[in-house]
Amino acid sequence: MTPSASDSRLGKLGLTDRIFAGARSRRLLATVDEGMLRVDAALGDELRMAQPVVDAVSRYLYEAGGKRVRPMLALLTAQLGEGTTDAVVEGAAALELTHLGSLYHDDVMDDADKRRGVPAAHEVWGNSVAILAGDLLFARASQIMARYGERAIRIQADTFERLVLGQMRETVGPAEGDDPVQFSLDVLADKTGSLIAASAQVGNIFANGPEEFEQPLAVFGEKAGVAFQLLDDVIDLAADPAETGKVPGTDLRAGVPTMPYLVLTRRTDADSVGLREEIDEGVARIADGADPAILDHALARLRDHEATQATRDLAGSYSQEAIDALEPLPDGAVREALTRFARAVADRSR
Repeated sequence: MTPSASDSRLGKLGLTDRIFAGARSRRLLATVDEGMLRVDAALGDELRMAQPVVDAVSRYLYEAGGKRVRPMLALLTAQLGEGTTDAVVEGAAALELTHLGSLYHDDVMDDADKRRGVPAAHEVWGNSVAILAGDLLFARASQIMARYGERAIRIQADTFERLVLGQMRETVGPAEGDDPVQFSLDVLADKTGSLIAASAQVGNIFANGPEEFEQPLAVFGEKAGVAFQLLDDVIDLAADPAETGKVPGTDLRAGVPTMPYLVLTRRTDADSVGLREEIDEGVARIADGADPAILDHALARLRDHEATQATRDLAGSYSQEAIDALEPLPDGAVREALTRFARAVADRSR
């Protein structure tokens, strides 16, 4: 008996009912769900380290939960080839470890208080231990990929390079004369899109799927990843603290320019200029020790502003580009599920 989307291992993804709709997709869900059990088992094995303290730190964010989007995509695209092979399971686990490692580093650099509803690792063990935990997960992911030869190592290395370059570019910021919106989109492509692209590719490659699908899947993953992150910027303005552990506008209150704000800076009408100045003044005062609540009014205005709708529209454009990239794939349950995934990540806030 095939599971329903809500009671499957993938149920916590939140988008599962929409990705795996229809009879043939439910059969695919059962296959992917079984694969996720194997990926989780592989992750559990890989996260057993030599010492108890190291084990606790390295497992911390894994045990806090997460959507497991990247393994799910790898398992999906593997069905274009030989299916859920041992190599696919280990490749999916390696990519999830890479993602987890990046979270440890991101939280240190962003001075984040929480991740996945629990205190960020650096809040518990300090910055140095959190950074080393991320490094350890990157190393373990590389060890897994090394079992599958030079091409697998190249995928891992290229993806890791883009993650680092994206983080570095975000940290340094745009140069004078750069368009801040395009600069941010390029950062999102590196920091988020690259790993989702690798996940979509690895499933097909490790399952010996058709070579002509590799590039379309890479484009699909990168575009869908950017759409996913753009919607996160929209959702950040309306975050529910009970669900996310974050107050609305957490990123902007911390001085991180999200896409709705960047789009706002392009506008020259009096209302937009006034709102931008109100946000800038509030962020500066918060940096000097003021109560972050001073931005509540401005962020409520931004949530309903045309700049936020423009960000939704931009996410929709990237979602459609992801769907268009799937044209070379055969009609069937896999392409249907990938299409539904791209659509779902672009309208999570509606």
